Amino acid sequence: MSKKQLAGCSVTAIIALVLTLFLGEIRTGEAGLSLIGNAEGCIRDPYHCPAGVLTIGVGSTGNVNPEKRYSDEEIARRWVDDIKTAESCVNSRFNGREMPQPTFEAMTSLAFNLGCAGIRWNSNAKRPTQIYQYAQAKNWPAMCQRIPDFSYSGGKRLRGLEIRRNTEMAHCLSGASS
Repeated sequence: MSKKQLAGCSVTAIIALVLTLFLGEIRTGEAGLSLIGNAEGCIRDPYHCPAGVLTIGVGSTGNVNPEKRYSDEEIARRWVDDIKTAESCVNSRFNGREMPQPTFEAMTSLAFNLGCAGIRWNSNAKRPTQIYQYAQAKNWPAMCQRIPDFSYSGGKRLRGLEIRRNTEMAHCLSGASS
């Protein structure tokens, strides 16, 4: 399918479904869902993202049926499952349970986008990332300020990722205190 043939869906409508049908299943609130959803967008039909991964809905990549058009309810359910995975990473690897809400949501957005290993381990330097090290120290402001480090894809700094990371950093810092 070409991009022009793909059916979009409303991020706002999906957020409303998540907040009503799946209330209490995730910690990420409306502001965090908006942060992630507005960065990801929403498309009903399977498509290949810039990294070549088959994707559906709000950035969901697991077990995508390439022949299916997904409903709002299916998209919301998949998104909640994906957010649970990201939240689990933030809680278990980054002291997420101790983070203020906006800080937790920004880190969940980062984990949602890059995966847990992607934000925890610097494979080029073969050591933990600075963001991980600051999280271990519970230095939330310093941790938040490392979010823009993840503005690269394929070794190139991408303007779209810069915008997303700066938005995530601002959300993160709004909850972090010195």
